[in-house]
Amino acid sequence: MKDYIYRILTVFRREVRILIHNHIYWFCMVFLPLLSIVFFTSMLDEGLPQEMPVGVVDLDNTTTSRSIIHNLDAFQTTQVVAHYPSMTDAREAVQNNEIYAFLYIPKGTTDELLSSRQPKISFYYSMTSVMSGSLLFRDLKTIATLGSASVGQATMRARGYTNDQIRAFLQPVVIDLHQLQNPWTNYNVYLSTMLIPGVLMLFISLITAYSLGTELKFGRSKNWMHLSGDNVVVALIGKMLPQTLIFFLIAAGYSCYVFGVLGFPHPGGWGKILLLTIEMVWAAQGFGIFIFGLVPSLRMSMSICSLWGVLSFSMCGAAFPVIGMDAPLQSLSWLFPLRHYYMVYQQCVLNGFPLIDAWFHFAALSAFSLLPLTLLPKIKNAMLNYVYIP
Repeated sequence: MKDYIYRILTVFRREVRILIHNHIYWFCMVFLPLLSIVFFTSMLDEGLPQEMPVGVVDLDNTTTSRSIIHNLDAFQTTQVVAHYPSMTDAREAVQNNEIYAFLYIPKGTTDELLSSRQPKISFYYSMTSVMSGSLLFRDLKTIATLGSASVGQATMRARGYTNDQIRAFLQPVVIDLHQLQNPWTNYNVYLSTMLIPGVLMLFISLITAYSLGTELKFGRSKNWMHLSGDNVVVALIGKMLPQTLIFFLIAAGYSCYVFGVLGFPHPGGWGKILLLTIEMVWAAQGFGIFIFGLVPSLRMSMSICSLWGVLSFSMCGAAFPVIGMDAPLQSLSWLFPLRHYYMVYQQCVLNGFPLIDAWFHFAALSAFSLLPLTLLPKIKNAMLNYVYIP
C-alpha cells in the first residue's frame, strides 16, 4: 500500500509540473470556466428579457385605444417604440428585426366596444426567438383581455352593477397560481444551472482526453507508466488527481456563487450540491478517459468528447423535454452525463427531494466515473506500444 501511495504521489508531482508549464491547461481549466460562469450569469442577470421593442398600428386613435397602448407599454417586458400608419409598415419593421411584435387596432374599435359588438383587434409577433415570442404573446394577449374588460366594467358600472357583480361577471373563475421553486420565472435559474455545468463538463472531458493524448504525442507515455510501476490504475489516479482538485474547486466556486451570492433556490441543501459537484467532475473525467480508451488518438478522442458535450445541451432535457422526443432519442439521452446531472439537480437540489428519488440518475453518474475500468488493459497497451500518428 505504501508503495502505491508513493507512486501516486510521484505521478501527481509530475502532473503538477506539466500543468504549471503548459498554459493550455490554465486557459481551459481556470480562465475559460470562470469566463463562462461570469458570462452566462451576467447575460441573464435580469431574470427575464426587459423592454423588448414592439410597435402599434392604431387606426382608431381614441382615448380607449391610447389607454390600451399605454397599459401595454407599462408591462416590464414590453416597450412600445414606434407607431406605424399601416400594417404593411409594421410587418416590414418585424421583418427588418426593428420590433418583435405589433398590435393592430382597427378603426371603430371603441364604438364597437361600447355597443357590445365584439370588435377584433390583432397582434402579430415573431417566433424566430421562442423566448421573446412567448413573452410578447403573453403581454399582448393580456392587454387585449384587459382592454375589453375595462370597457365592460365601465358599461356595467353605468348600469348600476355592484363591484362584486362586476368581478363575478368579468372573472367567473379566479386562478390561484403557485409557481413552485422559481416563482419569479427567473430564466437565470432555469438556464445557468444547466449551461454552466454543461460547459464545465465539456472542458473536463476535453482536458482529460488532451492530457492522455499528449503523453503519446510528446513521447512521455513510457516514462509516465514507469513512474507508476506499469500500473495503469496508479498512473491514472496520479494523473487525474490534480485536475480533479482544480475542477472541483472551480465547480464548487460556481455553486457558492449562484446559490450563495445570487440566491438561486436550493432547498435540497449544500450537502447534495457538493456531492453532485464531485460526481459531475468524476463522471466527466471518466467519460473522457473512456473515450480515449476507445480511440487512443489525441485528435479523435477530443473530437468525440467535444461532439458529445455539445449534443448534451440538447439531450439533457432543459431546453426541450426528453419525454417529448422520439423514442430513439429518449433512449439516447441516457448516454449523456449532463442529462443525469440535470435530473439529480432538478429533483434533489431545486425541489429538495431525497437522493433516493433520483437514485438511478445518481447511479448513472457513478457508472460514467467507473467506465475507464472496462478499458484499462487497452489504455496501458496504448501507452506502452502505440506510436503517435499526427
